[in-house]
Amino acid sequence: LRILDASWYPPKERNARQEFKERHIPGASFFDIEECRDQSSPYDFMLPSESHFADYVGRLGVSNDTHVVVYDGDELGTFYAPRAWWMFRAFGHKEVSVLNGGFKNWVKEGHPVTAEVSQPTPAIFKARLNTILLKTFEEMIQNVGSLRFQVVDSRPEGRFRGTELDQGLESGHIPGAVNIPFHSFLTETGHEKSIEEIQQIFREKNVDLSKPLTATCRKGVTACHIALAAYLCGKRDVAVYDGSWSEWFHRAPPRYKVSELKRNKA
Repeated sequence: LRILDASWYPPKERNARQEFKERHIPGASFFDIEECRDQSSPYDFMLPSESHFADYVGRLGVSNDTHVVVYDGDELGTFYAPRAWWMFRAFGHKEVSVLNGGFKNWVKEGHPVTAEVSQPTPAIFKARLNTILLKTFEEMIQNVGSLRFQVVDSRPEGRFRGTELDQGLESGHIPGAVNIPFHSFLTETGHEKSIEEIQQIFREKNVDLSKPLTATCRKGVTACHIALAAYLCGKRDVAVYDGSWSEWFHRAPPRYKVSELKRNKA
């Protein structure tokens, strides 16, 4: 078993690595999402290459036989951990879990924490990208016409509708996408809602879990909450559009960016 802290925060707000050094779950290692990404991409947090991922997690002591548990320290309970969970699955690793309720609840329930940083024994990890779990810009563009798969956007409603800016970026959504803000799946305490409640959320938005589904957001992070929620309901093949709105905004033709703000101006 290897435990990984996958916390990330906006630099001016909190320092994830520093907080990890001060306290974490005993035996955990820090999974730095800034390091484990495609650093040549103009978009944040894009998946790294197979060799980059394999090398990175191998140094954290993860082999193909390791059960990985990821968590983060976000105030919501869980924010970045589902992204790390999805990354492992995208690279062919099946034994990976998210700590329900995150570090916040671990501490609240009185479980042990430590400042001691363990040095894991390096392991060999062989990564193989599972393209079923990943969607590219080209596939998303094609789907606008073909509607071969459903698209769920996990951003807050205002950003989905285009009525509020998203970190300085004009917002809006991909034609045909349905909006389910990712925190809909979390309880007030920061735990995942029950399977029955999750199924009901999907039903209310007319999302059919028996059919192909792709999740999107701003930069491919909270989209992984959709994949996790569907996974808990038994649907294990939800794809994530890795570039998400960050890429779509810069590359899609104007008619493929649905925004209420633009409509109102027109």
